[in-house]
Amino acid sequence: MREFIVEADGGSRGNPGPAGYGAVVCDAATGQTLLEAAEYIGVATNNVAEYRGLLAGLRAAHTLDPAATVHVRMDSKLVIEQMSGRWKIKHPSMKPLATEARTVFPPDRVTYEWIPRAENKHADRLANEAMDAGARGEQWSPGDSVADMDVAAGSRAAGAMGVPPLERSREWGRVGAAAPPGEERPEAPSQQHPDSSGQQSDAPGTTTRGWTSAPDLGAPATLVLLRHGETPLTPQKRFSGSGGTNPPLSAAGRDQAHRVADTLARRGTVQTVLTSPLTRTRETAEIVAARLGLDVVVEDGLRETDFGAWEGLTFGEVRDRYPDDLNAWLADPAAHPTGGGESFAEVAARIAVTKDELVTAHAGRTVLLVTHVTPIKTLVRLALGAPPESLFRMELSAASLSAVAYYADGNASVRLFNDTSHLR
Repeated sequence: MREFIVEADGGSRGNPGPAGYGAVVCDAATGQTLLEAAEYIGVATNNVAEYRGLLAGLRAAHTLDPAATVHVRMDSKLVIEQMSGRWKIKHPSMKPLATEARTVFPPDRVTYEWIPRAENKHADRLANEAMDAGARGEQWSPGDSVADMDVAAGSRAAGAMGVPPLERSREWGRVGAAAPPGEERPEAPSQQHPDSSGQQSDAPGTTTRGWTSAPDLGAPATLVLLRHGETPLTPQKRFSGSGGTNPPLSAAGRDQAHRVADTLARRGTVQTVLTSPLTRTRETAEIVAARLGLDVVVEDGLRETDFGAWEGLTFGEVRDRYPDDLNAWLADPAAHPTGGGESFAEVAARIAVTKDELVTAHAGRTVLLVTHVTPIKTLVRLALGAPPESLFRMELSAASLSAVAYYADGNASVRLFNDTSHLR
């Protein structure tokens, strides 16, 4: 079985601030660099950028050999200890990314090791190149990278000392070694901390079940998820994302929006209405908000996936025209539709960031998000900790309602999914 070394890093100039990550995949037997990955990700924290680097490195390794074993080496004590199961992941921005990372390879084929920052120069250089590119208004390009050359020079120097670089860093970087000055400190593991289901976590990686009462976590941030009403493309089940013709609601779709507006008005709990910027969601949101007496706020992070060249086509048409691309897309969340667009992995990262921002901004409130199939399914999938392929196992009807509550301890509770009772 082939073995890869994945080294990853991430950084933020401001924490939070302009952020980027870098990752490199090496052959464990030879130390040869096989793949590099880097990206400017906009405003984020150091820890989120580090998790994004880990995720990119694992996905890059998976593209080389899905059956391989992987040894991850990072200078983030926090990420290594959390992914190894020794520290809890409590921050809502990191939970979905860690969940994503655990689905790339089976857990028994991935090991984690902390290394000193000085031994993670390749990934660090890639992350800085990505942030430099972002400062120029560009994205990182492999053709412009000099990170591998810089690290090769360092490797030659290490070789002159008579110690192979990979072996030297493994010896210095064993998990459990003291973190270097300036390293982030862990979140203290909580004792007897119940989640919203009543299950208690005694320590990282262990659980006990009981019926003890949970401490008062306060009112959750409840996201009510409304898929927009029908468009002319909806009954034909055509790909309709953010890169197509941006269709408006049909007459049936407007009727659906009025029906759901009446239902939400009777419940009387929605305090804020947010919408994707696309026409079909904005029209739905405006009908609902008018009935509720609320304003509509546009949230770009709620937009639908860009399906590239598949926009406007049926699934059968895509299968006939682009069979290889479709098969890859169905098998790998990092695969892109034909002609570009967004992968499901990219959408998940975007939705996770948007969700974290909304939960923080609307703690204790009920917020209506008028959005699309993929964002809603992704929010539900992340709340459940389900794998990416679960997206293909959910049915989401036009003008349906779903709901997820997020508590102060980071736990989520799916309250409702694909409710269409108001349309009958």
